Amino acid sequence: MHSSQATADTRLHNPQTRVAVAACFGTFLEWYDFLTFAALAVWFGPLFFPPENPTTALLASLATFGAGMVVRPIGAALFGSLGDRIGRRKVFMITIALMGGATLAVGLLPTYAQAGLWAPALLVTLRLLQGLSAGGEIGGSAVYLTEHAPERTRGLYTSVLQLMGPLGILASTLQIAFLQQALSAEDFLAWGWRVPFWVSLLLLLISLKVRSALHETPIFHALQAQAALAKTPLRDCFSDRQTLSRMGILFLCVSAGGAVLFFSAQVYSGVFLKTIAGFDGARSSLLVAIGTATLFPLTLFAGYLSDRIGRRKVVLTGLLLGALCIQPVFSGWLAISAPENNLQAGLLMVLMTLPLALVTGPQTALLAELFPARTRYSAAALPHNLSAGWVGGLLPFVITLINDTTGSALAGLWYPTLLLSIAFLVGLKYLPETRGIDLSK
Repeated sequence: MHSSQATADTRLHNPQTRVAVAACFGTFLEWYDFLTFAALAVWFGPLFFPPENPTTALLASLATFGAGMVVRPIGAALFGSLGDRIGRRKVFMITIALMGGATLAVGLLPTYAQAGLWAPALLVTLRLLQGLSAGGEIGGSAVYLTEHAPERTRGLYTSVLQLMGPLGILASTLQIAFLQQALSAEDFLAWGWRVPFWVSLLLLLISLKVRSALHETPIFHALQAQAALAKTPLRDCFSDRQTLSRMGILFLCVSAGGAVLFFSAQVYSGVFLKTIAGFDGARSSLLVAIGTATLFPLTLFAGYLSDRIGRRKVVLTGLLLGALCIQPVFSGWLAISAPENNLQAGLLMVLMTLPLALVTGPQTALLAELFPARTRYSAAALPHNLSAGWVGGLLPFVITLINDTTGSALAGLWYPTLLLSIAFLVGLKYLPETRGIDLSK
């Protein structure tokens, strides 16, 4: 008994364990805050926008979610450059405080009925602040964790970070489902939707305490000691041909594929199930939660597999499988209506989850392994957030717009299918194998 407790304490105080816990908890908060907005997008339409036309209100709500994604590259450029010049740790403290403050403020906003056009204006402003914060955090956290990771198990060790997005969705989705069950529809619309945003204050305080104990990465310290820090990281990225070409590969292939699969499986699926397939809120939330839960073991396995057979093979398999699965999965949900078909609906969700895990499992390690140490934060964060923001973040809006324009419930899904096909072809030709490279160079 005493020996087991001592072993547990040793693991907890292991520097690599502390780094993983601190980096992951902060990223969990970023995703929880960022994706709580996405989970409530369907309800935000009538709450914050003119309610006369429900379709227009839904599109406006999805566009507001997308606006936060669009500014992510700006946050990546700003905070990524700072991360290469002043250190990864300092930037983490700034981004987490910005995200937590903006999210709490969303929970305090007046609705359209209370404040008119001020309500959507304030909502969009806070969403933009969330996007700036996420741009600095997501990508930078991958660099930070990977630079601390053991080389031989780098894929598995860093794949844990990819679980924070699903965990953030799981936490927000289950919380919203519980509130819907516990409250009447009137109470949920009146104040219940605010609770997940208020919870973020507690998570923010915990995250700030945990991150305050973080140390800078050994690689950044070595660059400082050698006076080799980049003074103009972004300019250096664009002036180096290999770095620039790999930024393009990251944008078009790895990050684009991961973003398309993530927002198809974890964000748009909930919108589709509620507004098109006709599932009730609790049932659709349960299905999204099932998909999220299966991501945990699958993502870890994909990271482990990339340590054994290489990142390239695992990612390309996920991209191809995703391109083949989107239309059949969503068509299957549309054909399901009876509650007794919950098992079939859940299996379709798992099928949509598998390619996502295969792409994102090795993704954290790949983000760092593709680039040299001096400009790694900037080089990884900018293209990654361009893909996540401009491709992934706008995906639900573009799909919904195409469906509305064509009058077809499935026409818009050819858009993510096309994007995944392009990502696969780019990766097949250009994606290098990066397993086992020396990150100090």
